[in-house]
Amino acid sequence: MLSDDVRREVADTLAEAERTRSPVPPLRETYPNLDVVDAYEIQLINIRRRLAAGATVLGHKVGLSSKAMQDMMGVDEPDYGHLLSDMALAEDTPVSAGRYCMPRVEVEVAFVLGATLPGAECTEADVLAATEYIAPSIELIDSRIDNWNIKIGDTIADNASSAGFVLGQDRVKPADIDLRGIEARLHRGGEEVAAGRSDAVLGDPVVAVAWLARKVAGFGVSLVAGHVIMPGSVHRAIDVHPGDDFEAVLDGLGSVRLSFEE
Repeated sequence: MLSDDVRREVADTLAEAERTRSPVPPLRETYPNLDVVDAYEIQLINIRRRLAAGATVLGHKVGLSSKAMQDMMGVDEPDYGHLLSDMALAEDTPVSAGRYCMPRVEVEVAFVLGATLPGAECTEADVLAATEYIAPSIELIDSRIDNWNIKIGDTIADNASSAGFVLGQDRVKPADIDLRGIEARLHRGGEEVAAGRSDAVLGDPVVAVAWLARKVAGFGVSLVAGHVIMPGSVHRAIDVHPGDDFEAVLDGLGSVRLSFEE
């Protein structure tokens, strides 16, 4: 466990790494006493600073939502981060890869809430009842930790390695699609570079959203109407390079694009 002063020091380090695009050594090496509680508090320090500077919370993302990733990190549950208004990207506006340290992209099945979810008692049925629609999405992830050399404390403190997100234009009611069986393919410049299915996310992405609602309730946070929830990637993360043009196609759900400047 770290003191409040040290937590602020770590938050300062991560904020500066993001501002200057200069990754830092793994936090667990510099601060060997860092635990998961510390990491979430560090994340919240930087989120509060961004909110004070004018950003707003648009939703949350779930990370480590596959068994393989959890095993690699040595944990038995996912983690989460915040999606802020200054992270929202647009399909028709190329992004500068130079804004980030080591950007990667992931295809996700995004949930947009039409009603606020219960907290500690949230069930999968509650998620389905509260979801206004499902949308195709791409999450842009980044690590302010050098060379993506992360363990659980590193990524949680770093806002679950989140950096941006974009939703496609298509909208589908959750009752109109098999949320566990959505096949997805990611193309870069017309070439398929990754593929997966929505049940890669805890067997069912609805499970991930319900877990998130219960988890954040412990921090006094609610998932409210209008929030975007990114439940986790359906495939391995793909590195981004300047000039890349990505399109994700999700069967029965639609498509979404994200491009990067030369």
